[in-house]
Amino acid sequence: MARFAAVALAAGAALLVRRAVRSRMSTAPLWPMPALDEPVSGYGRGRTVPLKALVTGRSTPAEGVVELRLEGAGLPAWQPGAHIDLVLPSGLVRQYSLCGDPADTGAYTVATRLIEAGRGGRGGSREVHEQLHEGVEVEVRGPRNRFPLVDAPAYVFVAGGIGITPLLPMLRAAEAAGADWRLLHCGRSRATMPYLAETEALGGGRTTVVAEDESGLPDLGFLGDLPEGTVVYCCGPDGLMDAVGAAMPEGRAPRLERFSASATTGGTAFEVELRRSGRTVTVAAGQSLLDAVRTELPDVSYSCRQGFCGTCRQRVLEGEIDHRDELLTDAERDDSMLICVSRCAGKRLVLDL
Repeated sequence: MARFAAVALAAGAALLVRRAVRSRMSTAPLWPMPALDEPVSGYGRGRTVPLKALVTGRSTPAEGVVELRLEGAGLPAWQPGAHIDLVLPSGLVRQYSLCGDPADTGAYTVATRLIEAGRGGRGGSREVHEQLHEGVEVEVRGPRNRFPLVDAPAYVFVAGGIGITPLLPMLRAAEAAGADWRLLHCGRSRATMPYLAETEALGGGRTTVVAEDESGLPDLGFLGDLPEGTVVYCCGPDGLMDAVGAAMPEGRAPRLERFSASATTGGTAFEVELRRSGRTVTVAAGQSLLDAVRTELPDVSYSCRQGFCGTCRQRVLEGEIDHRDELLTDAERDDSMLICVSRCAGKRLVLDL
């Protein structure tokens, strides 16, 4: 009995010690460093879940363009304007608009144009063209939609080259709904314009095709006389989107889907405190916040470097943010940022790192 009592006493003491330690840790000013709400930094907290998909179809809808059909189990539903993150075999992450049918719940369809390194390509499109063939398994994240089709009395769609991909499901939806719409479909040549036959057949007289090698740049003057309430959607090269914006009536702006995020550099240098690490770094005007942080914390995660995938998302504790991403919602922008592209709008930021 004496031995049993001693064992019970020791177990009880150990339990009390564990409870005391847990209580001390939860209230200590240096737990974590310092005591904060649970960090939300990094990809994965409340964001999309990666899924596996198999390339089951591959075609060439235009010169230099490859279309892929990706089949998988449990693929989330989507609406026109949505895009997915495609994790390539090398680990690169690239974003592609969904251009298939939302009713096809077992597959996603994407298309990409080959962009050479000398014209701004960073290797993703080449990997798609050279390595993604039927039978290859890829990881898919998403879908997400920051370019949704809103209700409107009338629509104008302006597509430049591969920019037709997010607009194609919108055209089908507008046509099925009996909406008033028109399309300006532009490209370098007819041979390089994907889905040209479908858009011409779908729109009939409402589709205007402008091939630069035939008739030069498109005339956007008609945008200045659009009736009130007409919503303009545009996707294509930056030059085309800037021109569409400039042609709009005063006080009105188009809805745009850009191929890349805003520039990561530019502006003035600023200081960043990494609160939990107890370090401070300076971000030069010609340097991204991600690169500056990784000089002190080389294990900080990132992927796309374009403000699309969310891997580098970090919590902001103090400071004014210059958001340049294409991912975060307005609510998320209140206290977090994607450090691969976004910057400080002032002189100093404090990150939960």
